[in-house]
Order: sequence, then structure tokens, then C-alpha cells
Amino acid sequence: MHRVVILLCMAALACACHQRIDHGGRTPLVEVEGMFLYAEDLENVKPVGLSRDDSVMFVEEYIRNWVQDALLWQKAMRNVDRNSEVEEMVEAYRRSLMLHLYQQALMEERVATEISQEEIDSFYRLTPHVYRLEYPLAKGLFIKVPLDGKEVNKVRQWYTRTDQESVEKLEKYSLQHAVDYHYFYNQWTRIDEVLKKMPVKVNDVSAYVKKFSEIEVKDTAFCYFLHIDSLLEVGDLKPVEYAAGEIRKALLSARQMEFMKQLREQLYEEAQADGDVTYYY
Repeated sequence: MHRVVILLCMAALACACHQRIDHGGRTPLVEVEGMFLYAEDLENVKPVGLSRDDSVMFVEEYIRNWVQDALLWQKAMRNVDRNSEVEEMVEAYRRSLMLHLYQQALMEERVATEISQEEIDSFYRLTPHVYRLEYPLAKGLFIKVPLDGKEVNKVRQWYTRTDQESVEKLEKYSLQHAVDYHYFYNQWTRIDEVLKKMPVKVNDVSAYVKKFSEIEVKDTAFCYFLHIDSLLEVGDLKPVEYAAGEIRKALLSARQMEFMKQLREQLYEEAQADGDVTYYY
């Protein structure tokens, strides 16, 4: 509590000492040679849910770091030649930032972001070698049920079958009894992520799932069932539907680059025609 009082006193003292300065309605906490840290800025960075003691510790540490940064900045301002290299670097960064923001605004306004499935398929056919798997993918089904759950033996029968009747029975069962259920017969899925849900230690995922297409394990509380219906190994081509996200990003990036290339060329030609560019050589 003593620390809280100190911080409040600091804020009150800051307000009293700088009544003639317009702080825009903000509450100053500390000043270093005309630089102010405001209570509102501190509130914006303070983590939510801290205890009272942790909150006080965070505030004290943040203020201390802010003061140290401010002092170091003032020291640098007095000792670095700002009329040469620093100003050039600042101007170069400002120019780069302005160009980036302007280009982003133009592309958001004028470059279509929709990529058709036809474009994705065409690009995939031209560059299939680019999309090789770095991890195995599979289609199948995973279910986790309590060890003492009802009709576990029936689950043992259903989980390896892909016929509609068996799948429907398993889905109905999962709604009432399963702790986890993942149907991915229709979607390629990273099988290493599925195996993480099971109490198995696997060094070579590809070799393991290639050897065992039906996996049943249990621990002290649950039974885990995994059926692998289809498998793609490391080095295989990614299915086009799985690579679609990467392809979409690549096509959009290429579209944006082409737009900027044309825009730069257009600006250049117009400036040349209007006599806006003067050459001194």
C-alpha cells in the first residue's frame, strides 16, 4: 500500500508542478527534460488481471525503464551529430515508410484479392514440384472415449469401417460418450498433430503410421482409437486442396508486384511526357 501511495503522490506532484503545460487532459506521472510519461499510457500497457502487489511492481519497473530510456535518449541527443548521418537515416526511413503505406493503400483499393479455383489449379499444374510434403498427411478418424465407457467394444468395431452406417453410429456415440472425436476422411490432416492426442511415443511418424493403419491404445482413464484410411508421406506432392492456401498467397503476391511494376512504369512515362524530370548529364 505504501508503494501505491508513493505513485499517487508522484502523479499529484506532477500535475501541480506542470499546471501551465497543456497535457491534453492526460495525467503526467514523471518528466525528464520535457518528456512526459502519462498515467493513461501506463494503463494501456499494463497486463490485465495482475494482483495488487504485482501491479505495483509492474508500474514501478515500467516507470524506472521509461526514465532510463528517456535519460539515455537525452544523452544521445546531446552527443550525436544529428545534422549528418542520423538525419539522412531518419529521412530514408520516413520515405520508405511513406512509400510502403501508399503502396499498401493502392493495392487494397485496386488489386483484387479474390483468387479463383481455376487459377489455383493452373498454377499447381505448372509448379507441382514446389509443393512437397515436409510431414505426413492422412485421412481417417480419431476418437477418445472413457476406459469404462459404454459399448467400447462397439467403438472398436465401428472405427475401422468407412461405410456410412458405421460412421453414423460412431458419430451418434461420440455426441454422448466421446471426450474427443475428429472425423477427417474428407480432409488431409497432419497426422503428427493427431498422434499428439494419444499416449504414444513416436520417433519416426512416417514409419509408424505406414506400419499401423489401425491404432488402439489406452492409459489409466481413456481408450484412443485412430484409423488411417489414406496416407501421404514426406516428399510426396501436396494435394492441391492442401496447398491452396500457399498458392493463393503466391498468386496474390505476384499480382501485387505486377500492379506496382505497371504503376511505376506508368508514372515514369507520364512524367517523361510532361517534362517533370530534368536530367543534368
